[in-house]
Amino acid sequence: MSNEVIIRSGFRGLRYIDGRFDRVLEPGRYELPQRRFLNRRVPTVEIVPVDLRERELNIKGQEILTADKVAVRVNIITHFRVTDPVAAMERVADYGDRVYSDVQLAARRSLASMTLEAILTNRNQLSEDILRDVEGVSASYGVQIIRADVKDLVFPGNLQDVMNRVLTAQRMAEAQMVEARTKADRETLEATSRASAARLAAEADAEAKRIRADAEVDALRRLAEAAEAYARHPALLRLRELETLGALGANASARLYIGFDKHSDRLTDA
Repeated sequence: MSNEVIIRSGFRGLRYIDGRFDRVLEPGRYELPQRRFLNRRVPTVEIVPVDLRERELNIKGQEILTADKVAVRVNIITHFRVTDPVAAMERVADYGDRVYSDVQLAARRSLASMTLEAILTNRNQLSEDILRDVEGVSASYGVQIIRADVKDLVFPGNLQDVMNRVLTAQRMAEAQMVEARTKADRETLEATSRASAARLAAEADAEAKRIRADAEVDALRRLAEAAEAYARHPALLRLRELETLGALGANASARLYIGFDKHSDRLTDA
């Protein structure tokens, strides 16, 4: 009789014959031969399943010194999966332990190069540094690091209080800066509006003065033309006088004073 081995989806099987790697088996059912057949020894076949699904590794409580010698305790969540089952089983004794140590060392190197302020202001940088540092190494033993996220950063108690106060002060300073900037922008806008209104008013006044000046010049021009016409044609001036007298005569309250020469006065006296 023979034994059966079933490799499920999401796994691969590494087939070994007498301890030597033979080939990678896809998901399915496989039979293992008996160790002896007709009292004769047959090769020993072993199938080792390897999980290719994404896995999570939680690296907790790593106390690391920053560049400015502050002890920080960090928790890191790592997501990885096996991409080369042969390399994962043949090149390292336990690829899960190797991922753990590689991520831990990468976190130490990254934190040791960063100050506390840099860690607080750019926490994503730490995750990116760890991933960039470890992904090339893990590929050499058939593992892909998908994510290496910093879940928690824990500081010493007194430092935590100090940093909280510092962060609170920074937020207040930022809020005051935003308020001051808004006030300055509002004042600038108001000043610009006032200057624009004054400019428009000055332009309107200058335009009105220009129109009045043009009207006066036009009136003087017409008067000059009339005077020239009267000078050339005295009858026009006499006609204008008669029209004026006629208009005044129609007004009952108007008084007309007509002067007589001296000869007429002497005739009247006689």
